Amino acid sequence: MPRDFTPNFQGRSVLITGGLGFIGSNLTRRLVGLGAHVTVLDSLLPQFGGNLFNIDEYEKRIHINLGDMRDEQGMNALVQGRDFIFNLAGQVSHLDSMQNPFADLAINCQSQLYLLEACRHFNPDVRIIYTNTRQVYGRPQYLPVDEKHPLDPADINGIHKLAGGWYHILYQRVYGLRTTSLRLTNTYGPRMRVVDARQTFLGLWLRQVLSGEPLTIYGDGQQRRDFNYVEDVLTALLWVASTPQTIGEVFNLGDSVPVTLLDLARLLIELNGGGAYQLQPFPADRQVIDIGDYYADFSKITHALGWQPRVPLAEGLARTLEYYRIHRNHYW
Repeated sequence: MPRDFTPNFQGRSVLITGGLGFIGSNLTRRLVGLGAHVTVLDSLLPQFGGNLFNIDEYEKRIHINLGDMRDEQGMNALVQGRDFIFNLAGQVSHLDSMQNPFADLAINCQSQLYLLEACRHFNPDVRIIYTNTRQVYGRPQYLPVDEKHPLDPADINGIHKLAGGWYHILYQRVYGLRTTSLRLTNTYGPRMRVVDARQTFLGLWLRQVLSGEPLTIYGDGQQRRDFNYVEDVLTALLWVASTPQTIGEVFNLGDSVPVTLLDLARLLIELNGGGAYQLQPFPADRQVIDIGDYYADFSKITHALGWQPRVPLAEGLARTLEYYRIHRNHYW
């Protein structure tokens, strides 16, 4: 697929679950720009990152449904007439999942079945893109991690996200639903949650460095990770949705230049024009679920679609810092 490919969403009906959250709101803005008719579904539960400011100046150009995916009748109605569903809603906090596994089960498993059952009965031709997580792999047995790597989640959240992904695969195989699953790595950019580390530690780091607080690094900081700027993730979502050959497939996203957390902290401080970091021993509850080094082999989606990340880490972080300098009052 050419690098300048622009998918055609003009006049298409799109539902985005979790559409007031980080990735969902950025996707909403991109799709509106492509001429789509967008409905966003979001529960706006305070700990999950939904924020009405994320769609500032777009409120009158989209339809907002404040609801819960576990509302069976609501889902049955919402899926009807849609051409595309970008299924982004979910609970992503690893610590929260360990402290309240039943809530994580309801949000990341039960809700997925409500959506898939609604589509099976009321819109079996809809195109569904599900965002999953690298956490399904657990602690890597080899690097980079490809889609054939054993699935061995290290926490409750990883198990439930793995189940959510398998539901989508199963419903494609058994019922013919047109599903594709993307396993995301660390996604960052404007509109991410920064009030705490529930969405990603990098969000909290952004708040800390802009507030003049030291960044907290657990362990020795030598853990290697890969990062994707949100605009690159949106491109992958739209390209996959526009390509029938990807139906029934699972794809990793990632970056070919992993960075240690220590080097990431130093880069963020440099781009901010100042700051500090501190190394701390792992808290016991974090140590037992930490996966160590992780970076993905994303060659499968490159071969299928030509997708590769285009925004270098330093550029993406600079853009993100600038966004929060301007809009921090809406996120702090």
